[in-house]
Amino acid sequence: MLNMTNFPEILNYILGVFFIIIIFSLAYAYLKPHRLHKRYTISTLALKISYLLYLVVILVVIYLSSLVKGGIAEVFMDVEFFAFLLVLFIPTIGVFARKLGQFRKKRESYYYFFTLVNGLSIIALIIMYII
Repeated sequence: MLNMTNFPEILNYILGVFFIIIIFSLAYAYLKPHRLHKRYTISTLALKISYLLYLVVILVVIYLSSLVKGGIAEVFMDVEFFAFLLVLFIPTIGVFARKLGQFRKKRESYYYFFTLVNGLSIIALIIMYII
């Protein structure tokens, strides 16, 4: 029998997992990692996989921060919160901006740069969450 006093907490955990699955599915559908550019195969694959890995890490960190450690403001305090905001937005802006005209001539170096940014973002998130 289900204990009704724990029901809101259990519902939050279930909705959190559901949220992660939906966001990741939308990102996968947008990026289409199975479709690669013929000329920039390796750099495209590196960017897409690094972004999807980054997305999983950030979604799990947000999930654990919100539901296990009392909230994002409790986990990321002061300067860490602003670093968290940068890590939250910069890789996503990089993935969305990849199709802009300014980056067409230097597409491969752009992809490698944001692959590196995604990797550094993953490392920064893990360090900030653990510490």
